[in-house]
Parts: sequence; structure tokens; C-alpha cells
Amino acid sequence: MRLDLFDLQLMLHIVDTGSLTKGAAHSAISLQAASERIKKLEQHYRTTLFIRQAKGVKLTLAGQTFMEHAQQILRQGQQLEQAMLPFAEGLSSSMTLWCNSSAQSEYLPVLLPRYLVENPNTQIELHEAESKDIIAAIELGSAQLGLISGFFKSEHLQTLEFAEDPLVLICPPQHELVAQSAVQPMQILNYPFVGLMQYHSLQQSIEAQARLFGCEIQYRLRLPNFAAIAQVVANGVGIAIMPKRAAQRLRTLYAFSQVELIGEWANRKLLLTARNFDDLPVSYQHFSQFLLSQKSALDS
Repeated sequence: MRLDLFDLQLMLHIVDTGSLTKGAAHSAISLQAASERIKKLEQHYRTTLFIRQAKGVKLTLAGQTFMEHAQQILRQGQQLEQAMLPFAEGLSSSMTLWCNSSAQSEYLPVLLPRYLVENPNTQIELHEAESKDIIAAIELGSAQLGLISGFFKSEHLQTLEFAEDPLVLICPPQHELVAQSAVQPMQILNYPFVGLMQYHSLQQSIEAQARLFGCEIQYRLRLPNFAAIAQVVANGVGIAIMPKRAAQRLRTLYAFSQVELIGEWANRKLLLTARNFDDLPVSYQHFSQFLLSQKSALDS
């Protein structure tokens, strides 16, 4: 027997009126039909729900227990109707995803069209920021969900791995480092660099790594994005470090060479982060599940 909300509402009408006849009338069915429905419930649960009396009906203990749960189910049904109403009326849900530049330029353009097509009433705003600023915003409650570099951690946030995001070296085609298939970071730090602007978290991480080896990177030029860096490197100005995915995309536009970087520092990851994923609104939870489900496709 399948639980029927109509039967639960019929039970409620009978209890409210104290009469099977009046309860049937409130439910717009005949007395015989109401009696048959109550009988099927009692047969299913193998107990008596009502005591029939001359002046009406009265709940048994089993009937009282049944009604407590029935009322909860009916309330939940009403809540479900309210929750689904915006979708029926074509109203949209809006989310803001905070993300670093690598996530915004190299990963999300591949994934977001599919999600938006599958969820036509959803709007997503991308807010680009440095990973440390994303962490601060989520900790303060001004942001709910973010994609950050694995270089950054917070004791107050939960993180889940979103994608591999390794770094590579790019060089002018005739540069002497091109002869090597892979290099250690310490092997390249004395060459002239082209870098991102000082405020960029990736550039700060590169400079911190250089200081561990007792070096200060010499910049010939700083630029605001990976495309500008790739163009300048291709013209022979210097070498640069950027995400592998960005380098692969830009090699179709600019003639530079790519060399693998060796070491744990270069094998960075992108992390999806929130204060608590279980406490996120349902729309954000659904979006998070989608992003995480795409990890294998991105890594391949």
C-alpha cells in the first residue's frame, strides 16, 4: 500500500469534526468511500484507528500515534509545495561563486555552460579575487562558496579537492632551458622573469618559493594576466611560470615553449571551500556537488 496524502487529510478531517460522515463531506467523498479508505489503512497497519461511538468516532492510542505522524507529513507536504512554487513560476535562484583567476579563466568556462543549461532558472555570478581574500570573505560570512589555490589554508573552513592545477615554465622558443624536459624551481630563479602584478597570489607564492632558495626574482616586466605574459615571453623578453592549463590554451596563440616543473610546490591543486558544506543553502549544495562531480573530467 502506498501512503496517500489524501488519506491523511481525510483522517485529519474526521478527527477535527469527530464524525466519519462530516469528515467525508469535508473531503468531498461519499461516506462509503471514506469508510473504505479508513478500513484499508487499518488493514495495512493491522490495528484499529478509531473507536466507533453513537455520537461519532474517537481515536485509539494507535490512531493518535498515526495522527501525530500524519500531521507532520502534511506540514512537510505544504512546505514542499511552497519550496517548489518558485520553480513552477519560473523564478530564478542566484548564487555567487568566488574564485581565483586560474579557476575563472581555465576551468569554469568549460563547466558552467552545462550546469546553466541543465538548470535554466539559475543565475551564477563569478567574483574573481585572490585566494587569501576569498578565505577571508567566507570566514566573515560575506561569501558562501569559493575556489582557491591549495597554497592557502584556513582552520575555520572546509575544503574539498576540485582539480589538479599544476604549474609549468614557459620560455621563448630558443631559450637554453628548452633543452630540458623538466626543471627544479631553483634552476630557473636566476633568469629574467615576466610575472603577474605584485598583488597576485600566484606571483606571491612564486616569490616566497624563491626566497626559500635565497633568491630574489628579477622581473623585466609585470603584466595583469596570463595571455599578456604568454605574448611577451613568445617575443623573447623572459621566462614565466603559469598554470599548465593556461599554458596549453595559450600555446595555440603564441609561439613559446613549455617545460615541466618538478616538485611538490608546482603540483598545486584547486580547492572548493565553504564554512560548512552541509550548512549551505540547497542551491549551493547542488552546485557544489556538480563541480566536484566534474573532477575526473577536468583531470583527464
